[in-house]
Amino acid sequence: MTDLPTELSVRESGTGTPLVLLHAFPLAASMWSAQLDALPGLTGDEARVLAPDQRGFGGTELGTDDPSLDLVADDLALLLDAAGIERAVIGGLSMGGYVALAFARRHPGRLAGLLLADTKATADTDAARANRERIAAAVLARDSVRLLAEERMEDALLGPGSGPLAERVRAMIAQAPPQAVAWAQRAMAARPDSSDVLPGVAVPAAVIVGEQDGITPPAEARLMADALPAAELTVIPGSGHLSALEAPEAFNAAVRRLLARVAG
Repeated sequence: MTDLPTELSVRESGTGTPLVLLHAFPLAASMWSAQLDALPGLTGDEARVLAPDQRGFGGTELGTDDPSLDLVADDLALLLDAAGIERAVIGGLSMGGYVALAFARRHPGRLAGLLLADTKATADTDAARANRERIAAAVLARDSVRLLAEERMEDALLGPGSGPLAERVRAMIAQAPPQAVAWAQRAMAARPDSSDVLPGVAVPAAVIVGEQDGITPPAEARLMADALPAAELTVIPGSGHLSALEAPEAFNAAVRRLLARVAG
């Protein structure tokens, strides 16, 4: 494990079952606003929702370590220590899902449940790794994330007919620091295949995917759900890669079912 580069910036609400939500690339914990508002329930005791900014994003500093999602998973273990939480439901969307899988591999005894949304357990292809390095090198050379806007990254992240949400996502992408974007791209490129982790996850699990997710499509979600011993698969109609933002009610309903299974 590594020392935290700085205290993780965390958004938190509720007092019930601990649920950690890990954001997508290149967004920040602000993407979970609908979950922070709704998942604790009307009385606030259904879930204790914690949404940290991962290294370099939002209010968390990047630090000086070499790129590695294992380090981000270890940051999360230290965050649980600081919060007095022994076991939690760990959930992530896209890059957050990669971190959740790294956490399951490195800290399996601290899992109360596992949520994998719009993500995959398989490693990048050679072409995907090359594209990540292209983006990392370009944003560092330009000291700007404008490349992501030029390539209309929000269109790849969202399903058809996203409307005003596209502008919101575009604004969140523009706030990402170039150094964090490059670091995260290289960390994701270096991540191992985590398919072998899934059969050993004995806790309740949920796999959620947008029906129109073109980045980590439903076929990848089904592979994970089939490999997990106790998983429920939810495919959200009409949603793209950012299902928690595009269809928060359907997304939250699936998370509540997971929380009920964990509590039971």
